[in-house]
Amino acid sequence: MKSIWIVDDDHSIRFVLEKALGREGLPTRSFSNARDLLAALEEDSPQVLVSDIRMPGGSGLDLLTKVKEKLPGLPVIIMTAYSDLDSAVSAFQGGAFEYLPKPFDLARAVELIRRAQEESVREAVAEEAAAPLPEMLGQAPAMQDVFRAIGRLSQSNVTVLITGESGSGKELVARALHKHSPRAEGPFVAINTAAIPKDLLESELFGHERGAFTGAQATRRGRFEQAEGGTLFLDEIGDMPLDLQTRLLRVLSDGQFYRVGGHSPQRSNVRVVAATHQNLEALVRDGRFREDLFHRLNVIRLRLPPLRERREDIPVLARYFLQRSATELGVEAKRLTEPALARLVAFDFPGNVRQLENICHWLSVMAPSQVVEAKDLPQELLATTPVPAASLVATAHAAEPAAGIAGAALPVMPAGPQPAGTDAWVAEMAREARRLLIAGEPDVWDVLTRRFEASLILTALDITRGRRIEAAQKLGIGRNTITRKIQELDLDA
Repeated sequence: MKSIWIVDDDHSIRFVLEKALGREGLPTRSFSNARDLLAALEEDSPQVLVSDIRMPGGSGLDLLTKVKEKLPGLPVIIMTAYSDLDSAVSAFQGGAFEYLPKPFDLARAVELIRRAQEESVREAVAEEAAAPLPEMLGQAPAMQDVFRAIGRLSQSNVTVLITGESGSGKELVARALHKHSPRAEGPFVAINTAAIPKDLLESELFGHERGAFTGAQATRRGRFEQAEGGTLFLDEIGDMPLDLQTRLLRVLSDGQFYRVGGHSPQRSNVRVVAATHQNLEALVRDGRFREDLFHRLNVIRLRLPPLRERREDIPVLARYFLQRSATELGVEAKRLTEPALARLVAFDFPGNVRQLENICHWLSVMAPSQVVEAKDLPQELLATTPVPAASLVATAHAAEPAAGIAGAALPVMPAGPQPAGTDAWVAEMAREARRLLIAGEPDVWDVLTRRFEASLILTALDITRGRRIEAAQKLGIGRNTITRKIQELDLDA
């Protein structure tokens, strides 16, 4: 969570605001002059800025102008005396979020900063929505290998075979290969050979002459001609009938083909990228795929990993798909709680990235509130055992400081009622206790108690968006207790 920055030459004002915001669980950073704050902006940025209007060494209005040049979306609250009406008008003209008259009511000041904080979040969401959409997302080592391969092939026209499970994003890789190739100015044409009936597939690929068959009332260009000078993507190549495999081999060998019913050869200047979810070597052994065609296609092979092999990418992909769905629907993007995210990461996704995208779109439409709880997820995800929350901190909140509980391994408790005696998290805790006890680890009681308490507090803080008092109320503990536990467990961001 980013800090609330306070700049005022009056130490008592800084002290009072720091203490009031600290009680609300809001981190702060204070400055006595504008010069120091501007220097700090070179390395960090606040979520909200609260500035006095009259300070030695530079006014708050001058500071507002400079800050808005660097961070136009940052909410800035200007503190001013009642008599400074002209200053208040100037503050609004300069882009201030609001002005806070001195002497101010502390509760109103905190409420105003809260509203500014919410505005900051909305601005961040809007900026994210307006940002150009990436071609592909992935920080997992296996995906980085794919990206490197695309980079190496960027100046090549070589034939590429992409393998991977359904829904893993094979067409995205094919499009990236085309976009970064010398043929980028040419067309990208895709055809799913498994989705077209055998009787029509030949005409779809190679075109036909007028009168070649019943219904052929005009000459038609096939996909090879449509992709002239560009890239032809043949998806699910393993399902291509054997007789068409022969014709495809001929095109790849000598660059010529005949339209259906035609007698004049057509020249082909096309780069072929093929993809399949099947094991082509096994198909060759079974006599269902031509070995010579396999070797023609298998010049460069790219394996696209299934989503279960790149679970660390699920949080960023989920946020991306939720944002994209929100943009399409014209609504604010929904946010996943830690337990909901843990369920997603634990799920094996047989439909891979496409299934995750569909789930995120479903949540954008069907989830009852802006914050998605674990109980709001589709039924098939609720049967999974959540991945430990601590293992997700770095990936799920890459932009936020990670909470530090060394060796945390307990899962976040699933939301909603659970059957008595069959709670997955209780069973997981029992397994972890057994493992530690058998291994002879010392202080097992303290270790597991710390992990359990940390999981509870982190989940409550996530639900309340970092508001400690509200989190304590939800947990049924006192404000001083949650503050002490956060310090003891080293959870303070």
